[in-house]
Amino acid sequence: MTRDPRIAVVIATCNWPTALDRVLAALADQTYRSFEVIAADDGSGPDTADLVGRWSEKAPYTLKHVWQEDEGFRAAAIRNRAVAATDAEYILFLDGDCVVRPDFLARHAALADDGHFVAGNRVLLSQDFSERILAQGLEVWAWSNRRWISERRAGGLRRWTPLLRLPPGAWRDRAPRAWEGAKTCNLGIWRDDFLAVNGLDESYTGWGYEDSDLVIRLIRHGVLRRDGRLGTTVLHLWHHEVERDGTEQNLARLAAIQDNPAVRAEVGVDRYL
Repeated sequence: MTRDPRIAVVIATCNWPTALDRVLAALADQTYRSFEVIAADDGSGPDTADLVGRWSEKAPYTLKHVWQEDEGFRAAAIRNRAVAATDAEYILFLDGDCVVRPDFLARHAALADDGHFVAGNRVLLSQDFSERILAQGLEVWAWSNRRWISERRAGGLRRWTPLLRLPPGAWRDRAPRAWEGAKTCNLGIWRDDFLAVNGLDESYTGWGYEDSDLVIRLIRHGVLRRDGRLGTTVLHLWHHEVERDGTEQNLARLAAIQDNPAVRAEVGVDRYL
């Protein structure tokens, strides 16, 4: 695999264009330039389409808008549709409320390696701080550590230490078969590996666990976990908890997949290829 892959940043979003605006703005300041962005839109209204249209005209990257009808929370389906809409070598999944810092893509690219996926993490921002970011258009992705420490003291975030950066090293591969905690708010996967397991399983509808299912099947296929913490951390804007309809049935499905040797998703990305 190339060490400088072309990356498709797949941003899952639904009816929160003010947050998506900050995410798209942060991506405009990336030091890594070989990438495109796909707004994976799970049934938003016209405000999101208008925002994406405006950014398409001014962004220093290619921006696509992939949309599906609002039929409830269908994160797996919209992400599969987005992957089918790109031929980029590497897929980086992100959520529309997760703001990235300027070296985010560069650090993911440095960790990308044949036979691995990269699981990053997030720092949770407070309600007040998140509202200030959106209302004032704060460019927090460019803040120094000193400013983050000051914001931590003011209560804007619980911890600032995850924003420190460490270089690649053997410690990042210490738990290659651990699936817990890997989430599609910050997850890098080679597109060929994603297609080999037929992507996300759209049998998961409603909230939760479709990303855990994906990671379990990737590991089963021989794709190992690499830790992206202290390097690829994203800034997660506060929001009210979404309704978690479907959680129990999705959790039951996840328990079943752990006892099932299947590698490919039952209802997956091949529907769109």
